[in-house]
Amino acid sequence: MELRTLGRLAAPALAVLIALTAGCTGATVQGRPGASGLRDPYFPRAGNGGYQVEHYALDLTYDPAGGELRGTALITARAEQGLSSFNLDFSGMKVEGVDVQGAAARYNRSGNELTVRPAKDLRKGEVFRTRVDYGGRPKALVDPDGSKEGWITAEGGAAVGVGEPVGSMGWFPGNHHPSDKAAYDVTVTVPAGYEAVSNGELLSRRDVGGGRTAFAWRSAEPMASYLATVAVGKFKVTTGRTASGVSVYQAVSPGEEEASRAVLARVPEMVEWGSARFGPYPFGTVGSIVMPARSLGYALETQTKPVYPGAPDEELVLHELAHQWFGDSVSPKSWKDMWLNEGFATYAEWLWAESHGGVSAQRRFEAFVAGDTSVDAHAGADWAAFPPASPPGAEHISDEPVYYRGAMVLHRIRQEVGDEKFFDLLRGWAADHRYGNVSTADFTAYAQRRTGVDLKKVWDVWLYGDARPKG
Repeated sequence: MELRTLGRLAAPALAVLIALTAGCTGATVQGRPGASGLRDPYFPRAGNGGYQVEHYALDLTYDPAGGELRGTALITARAEQGLSSFNLDFSGMKVEGVDVQGAAARYNRSGNELTVRPAKDLRKGEVFRTRVDYGGRPKALVDPDGSKEGWITAEGGAAVGVGEPVGSMGWFPGNHHPSDKAAYDVTVTVPAGYEAVSNGELLSRRDVGGGRTAFAWRSAEPMASYLATVAVGKFKVTTGRTASGVSVYQAVSPGEEEASRAVLARVPEMVEWGSARFGPYPFGTVGSIVMPARSLGYALETQTKPVYPGAPDEELVLHELAHQWFGDSVSPKSWKDMWLNEGFATYAEWLWAESHGGVSAQRRFEAFVAGDTSVDAHAGADWAAFPPASPPGAEHISDEPVYYRGAMVLHRIRQEVGDEKFFDLLRGWAADHRYGNVSTADFTAYAQRRTGVDLKKVWDVWLYGDARPKG
C-alpha cells in the first residue's frame, strides 16, 4: 500500500460487533459455534473461527448508473471443528438468502457479523459449501486512520472494491482476515461499454444479452481477501507479456492514459528486475488498474493488479509490484506484522533506485538517520515514532515507522551480513514462505538461521526498540 497521509480519527472503531451465543441446532454431532473473530491484535473481530475457506466463487452484477450491486457468493470451506453455526464478515447490503450444503440455513445479522446456522451440524474436517445471495448499494467503510475502503465509486460510473484491512466485507461475505487465504473465481456482469477487471487471469468475456457483458476471472494462487478487487469502468485495456512469459493486463481510466503510458510500459521490466532479486514472480499474471484521479486516497497492492488513484509514478508502481512478493504471496499472520509488507516494499524502492543510477540504499539510510531531506524528501518523516514491529494501535499500522523504519531494519541486516547473505535471505524468505502467512517472530528466526549471524542487536534497537536509533 502507498503510505497514507490522511488525518487520524480519535474514534477508530469500524463497527460494534457482538459475540456469538447461539447453541447447537443439529442432532448429528455435538457441534459448537465458530468464533465471531480471530482476536487479531488490532482488529479482534476480523475473520471468523471454526473453518478455513478454500475457494470463493463470486457472481456479481453491477449497475453503474444506479450504483446497485447484486451478488451470489459460493464459499467452499473446511470445518476445523464440529460446527453448529459459524460467522461470515459482511457489511451493508441486504442478505436475501443463505444455504449450506444445498439446504436452506437460518441466519441473522448483527453489526458486521452474518451468523449462519446450518440445517444440519457440520463435522470436523467436513468440506462444506455456503451460498449467500445479496444485493443493494455497497458503501465505503472508514478505516481507523480516516481513509476509505470497501466499495468506492468515481466519476463516469467507475467503481472499485478495495479491502485493506477489512473493507472487502463491504462487497462480499467471507472470512476477512489475512490468515485465511483462498482461491477465487469472480464473474462480473456490467453494461456493454464497461470493462470489469479482477485479480488473476481473464478466462472469458462474453455478451450475455440485454446489452450486458460478463467477465470471468480466476485467481488460482491463494489470496487474502483484503487483496481481492473488482474494478468497473470504461477502461482502455492493453495486454502483453514479460520476457519470462508472465501475462500483462493494464486497465486505465479515460483521461489517465497519456500520463500513465511511460511508467506502465516499465512494468514488465520491473517484474524481471524483481525476479532477479527476490526470486521468481509468484503469479501467472501482472498488471495495473488506474482509476480516475483522486478516486482513492492511496494505491493498493491488490493481487496481480495493483489499484492506483490516477496515473502513478515509477516509485509507486515499483512499490506495489514489490508487494506481489512481500505482502501478497508472503502475507502477514496478523495486522501487527504490516512492516513485513511495507518495510520490504519500501526497501525495494531503495534497491530499484540503487540499481538504476539513483541514490544508493546506504546513502538513503544515512539521510533518514540524519533527517537530510536533500537526499530523500521523506527523510524528515517521524520514522522513529514507534518500533515498526509494535504499532501503538490500529490507526497507526500505515504510519511512517512501518514503512521507513521497516526499510531501515532491512538495511541494518544488510550492513551486518553483507550483500551475498542479504540477497540470499530475501530470495529464501520469498521462496520458503510462498503463498503462506508469516509473523515478525517467523522472520527474525528465519533471518538468523539463514544468514548464520546473530542479529539480536538489530531486533532490540531497530525492530522493537522505543528509542530513536542512532545509526
